[in-house]
Amino acid sequence: MNVFSSSTKPAHGDRLSIGGADVRLRVDARARRVSIRLDTGKREFIATAPTERRLPEAVAFARSRAEWIAGLVARLPQSEGPAPGMTIQVLGLPVRLEAGPGRGRLEPGRIIAPAGARFAPTVMRLLKAEAKRALLERTAEYAQALGHPMPVVSIADPKSRWGSCRQPRKRGPHAGVEVGRIRYSWRLVLAPYEVMDYVAAHECAHLVEANHGPKFWAIVHQLVGPEKPHRAWLRANAGQLHAFGGN
Repeated sequence: MNVFSSSTKPAHGDRLSIGGADVRLRVDARARRVSIRLDTGKREFIATAPTERRLPEAVAFARSRAEWIAGLVARLPQSEGPAPGMTIQVLGLPVRLEAGPGRGRLEPGRIIAPAGARFAPTVMRLLKAEAKRALLERTAEYAQALGHPMPVVSIADPKSRWGSCRQPRKRGPHAGVEVGRIRYSWRLVLAPYEVMDYVAAHECAHLVEANHGPKFWAIVHQLVGPEKPHRAWLRANAGQLHAFGGN
């Protein structure tokens, strides 16, 4: 990691501290202007410039927004691990976390996990298992609706996206048997069911269309209807979802 100081020329990937936060410098040729935004998943700010030459301008702009940055940092949800007595949302339903005997289990309205050091890891294991179960179910339905073989589904904890899709191979000796691969964030289990469902539809639509053009969004709309409310919910609540269980 490169740490930028005022005596060096800023470069893509450099980091600096402003307003009590980590700010990463980024060059993006598609950008039309200098800008700064908060990546809630990584809990860092990204200062973007259209060219390397304009990175000093991005640094100056970020420093001019120090008060705004500090305000956003203060409002970020604090990381919180699972603890007995806590109530969380699982696919839109309240679930109480309780300590109890056994290896741990998810029941309607509650998760029971062994007390002590095993409590938090067991809760996280059960949540990830529930996320995979629900996402496998929705992926299978949408893949079938689109006339595609069931893709390989995996669960991970990416910080900057809720899902990703690799399309089946178009050419080559294994093109006839190759299936797509979809990876989801397990944290979708902490979102409302319809939001999780939208992400599954979104990634399955990529089995057909790799980009985010009009044809892609038409497929998503066909599967789940208007997508903007779900996307807005994820933008508004990303910090809270990523804060649970640590980062």
